[in-house]
Amino acid sequence: MYTDLPEEQLHGYRSAVREPADFDQFWAGTLAEARDARWPVRVEPVTTGLVSIDVFDVTFPGFAGQPVRGWLRVPHGAGMALPTVVQYAGYGGGRGHPLENLLWAAAGFVHLQMDTRGQGSGWSRGATPDPGAAGPEAPGVTTRGIADPRTYYYRRLITDAVRAVDAVRTLPVVDPTRVAVLGHSQGGGLALAAGALAPGVRAVVALVPFLCDIPRAIVATDARPYREIRDYLAIHRDAEERVLATLAYVDGVNFARRCRRPTRYSVALMDDIVPPSTVYAAVNAHAGPTELSVWRYNGHEAGGIDDDEAALRFLGEHLAEGAEPIRPAVGRRSGAELRSG
Repeated sequence: MYTDLPEEQLHGYRSAVREPADFDQFWAGTLAEARDARWPVRVEPVTTGLVSIDVFDVTFPGFAGQPVRGWLRVPHGAGMALPTVVQYAGYGGGRGHPLENLLWAAAGFVHLQMDTRGQGSGWSRGATPDPGAAGPEAPGVTTRGIADPRTYYYRRLITDAVRAVDAVRTLPVVDPTRVAVLGHSQGGGLALAAGALAPGVRAVVALVPFLCDIPRAIVATDARPYREIRDYLAIHRDAEERVLATLAYVDGVNFARRCRRPTRYSVALMDDIVPPSTVYAAVNAHAGPTELSVWRYNGHEAGGIDDDEAALRFLGEHLAEGAEPIRPAVGRRSGAELRSG
């Protein structure tokens, strides 16, 4: 069933999420510190048995120069610098197995699947630890270090996401002017943040993005991961103001306000994990051109393979040589509402 506001109210929904006065300085300082820890990206070939895709084990410097892993998949025999997709995993997932997730390389893109620090044991494998701050937290990672934006888990993970773009743009097989970021749920939230913060990003795909309009999300759904924040506040009853102040630094609405890259969103109206209004909050705050698919009869899986097909078309357009911003067009397809503007 529908889990949020009526559809006609969703279209005009605007978030009231606060914007910290030092938001831009916070992220500029965080990224400058991460970039000061300079060491070469390590790329090691992996034997997979594939004949059309070459796979490499990548390690690059993330938050505070800490090593972050990833799989780099390259169309076999690539003789020129190619357009590239950097992908981020959903909550609980990591970079997975080297034989998984071959769509983007099969379509002719270089594909970097970033690992997720401290996760990668929920539904796919990971190999990157999170040596960040400890402290009282609810089970999961959404409240890790939440008492202060400087120690918060998502400060580290968002920095990793930006540094993944920095890293991939240094590789000879990558055209540094044609890089996109993509993800579903938590990965969509990271893609939106990277689209706002990372130089060189040309397009963004944020499918049912997590971490948008967080103050509304934690009272609009009983599902995890947002439930972790609510559980924390149910015990730390005096921490609400401090916690909401921390969350404002990682809220996708604040990144959307700064993201001028063409961005494709999707939203599912029966999603009980990422409330639909929180996705509309980011879409309606977005500073650049957007395209939106609305899946009326789906939950958190959203459009599934149909979202992938649309993303493939979208990235093909925007990562092409000499690509223009998305054309203003309106149409309907497969139960999805497409909107540009």
